[in-house]
Amino acid sequence: QVQLVEFGGGLVQPGGSLRLSCAASEGTFSTYSMGWFRQAPGKEREFVSAIKWSTGTTYYADSVKGRFTISRDYTKNTLYLQMNSLKPEDTAVYYCAATKKIAVLTTVSTFDFWGQGAQVTVSS
Repeated sequence: QVQLVEFGGGLVQPGGSLRLSCAASEGTFSTYSMGWFRQAPGKEREFVSAIKWSTGTTYYADSVKGRFTISRDYTKNTLYLQMNSLKPEDTAVYYCAATKKIAVLTTVSTFDFWGQGAQVTVSS
């Protein structure tokens, strides 16, 4: 069982930056690919970014490419999402997730373990 806890959400002005963190159970990154998803009110959960456990290959949704960066720290068992040039449409609850499946990492159904979510609000 993988435990995931997000923190670092909050209120930020348009154009600002925020870094989300996801604390994972020890050893998770050695065998689990990780992802970030988000869900805005009234909308379905959508893919934001992912990183493959074996190669470190990263993936991004077109809407965040060039603005968001996913990374992981093995020593701290922590996954990060650095978010720059934030826009009001980035407002959502952000979730980190983990999977052992060899599958496309851009779909919700691929992931087996989820954190509780962190609210990110972009507003002036």
